[in-house]
Amino acid sequence: MSEITRVLKTFIGYLKRPDLYPELGRKIIKNTVNRNNAFKGKEKTNSWAAARAVSQKEAVSSLFGLDIAPFRADYKEALATAEQREKSCPVKMGGPGALELIYYACEFTNAKNVVETGVAYGWSSLASLLSLVKREGTLYSSDMPYLAQDGDQYVGYVVPEQLKANWKLFRFADRESLPKIFAENKEFDVLHYDSDKSYNGRMWAYGELYRHLRKGGVFISDDIGDNSAYQDFCEANSIETIVVEYEGKYIGVFIK
Repeated sequence: MSEITRVLKTFIGYLKRPDLYPELGRKIIKNTVNRNNAFKGKEKTNSWAAARAVSQKEAVSSLFGLDIAPFRADYKEALATAEQREKSCPVKMGGPGALELIYYACEFTNAKNVVETGVAYGWSSLASLLSLVKREGTLYSSDMPYLAQDGDQYVGYVVPEQLKANWKLFRFADRESLPKIFAENKEFDVLHYDSDKSYNGRMWAYGELYRHLRKGGVFISDDIGDNSAYQDFCEANSIETIVVEYEGKYIGVFIK
C-alpha cells in the first residue's frame, strides 16, 4: 500500500466514525503544526536511558524480587498459541514486548485492576490477563482501531476467549478512552503505556495515569527513547525510575 493510499484510507476511516472526530482533529494538528513534537528531546533521553539501562531480568529482580524464568515455562502453551494467532492474522501490527516485566508487575502488586494504552495484537494484554485471572481482576485497555487496514476486528487478536471475561476494551483515542475507564474504576495497581508516541500526548497521558495509580503500584512506559517526555515527567515529579533495554528500545518502569 502506498503512503498516499494509506493516508486516504485512514481519513475515510475516520469520516465513517464520528466518535473519532476529536482524535482526527488532534492528528491533523500533530502532523502539521506540531510535526516535530514526536522527537522533542530524543537525543537527550537516549543518552540518559543508555547510561542507566538494565536487562528485563535485572529490572524484575531489582524492583519485584522475582525471577522471570518461570513465565515462559508456565505459559509455554498459551504463548505458542498466541504466536500462531499472530502469524495467521491478515493485518500486521506491533509484536510482543517485555511480557515478563508486565506479568511480574501484576504478580508483585497482586493486581486486581490494570490499565493499558495500546493493544495491537494484544500481547501486553495477554501478559496482564494471565496474572489477573488468578484474582478475578480486570484489565482496562484503550486502543485505536487500525483504520487504514480495516483492522478493528483484529485488535487483541492473540487474547484467548477464556481470558476475555476479565477484559474491557475501549476502542477510542486515549483522551476519550481514559475518562471512560476512570469513570468505571478510580485506582489501578499497574499501568502500561504504549500508545500516542508524541511528546504532548505522552505528557498528558502520564499525568492522568499517574494520578490514578495507587501507592505501591507499578508504572510502565514503552518506547521512552522516542522523545524526552518520560524523562521530563520523572524529573518533574522526583521519580526514581529504572530503564530497561529490550530489543534495542527503552522501557521505563517505577514503583509509585
